[in-house]
Amino acid sequence: MQKQVVVMDEAAIKRALTRVSYEIIERNKGTKDLALVGIKTRGIYLAERLHTRILEIEGMDVPVGDIDITLYRDDLSYKDDDTREPAVHGTNIPFDINGKKVVLVDDVLYTGRTVRAAMDALMDVGRPAQIHLAVLADRGHRELPIRADYVGKNIPTSANERVEVRLTDVDHAEDAVIINKNE
Repeated sequence: MQKQVVVMDEAAIKRALTRVSYEIIERNKGTKDLALVGIKTRGIYLAERLHTRILEIEGMDVPVGDIDITLYRDDLSYKDDDTREPAVHGTNIPFDINGKKVVLVDDVLYTGRTVRAAMDALMDVGRPAQIHLAVLADRGHRELPIRADYVGKNIPTSANERVEVRLTDVDHAEDAVIINKNE
């Protein structure tokens, strides 16, 4: 049997994203040369929310893009097992990242493999001055030496638990961060 525990509701997610927005602005001494890049899928929507909050706080429109890491993963997923054709969704970064301070945005930081793939993909687009990482939830259990610069919430978990982020934008369900526990 699986038990679900809500560790962040809609209000907690909103507060966390507001705090992370302030942290991004403070650490970067404003928004000059700042850009946000969401990692598909939920990272895109979180990057958009951070963009909105930064715009409200600073009155500056920070560029936002999204990156597809499919071809950079070490656990490549395929559309069809027969053709072994990867399911690629495309990257949309409509601005020059060269010399920018890029904040990669994702929903959950776990092993670090997604972030490694995102950094590889980003470096194929251009040469940012800095790459920072913002995540809504950090659940630990890293396999690679990667850490988030901005964290909405640290969520200690066991290896057999799963952290699920639900966003109204993509899941058509109320915003929540949920731990699924096997019992």
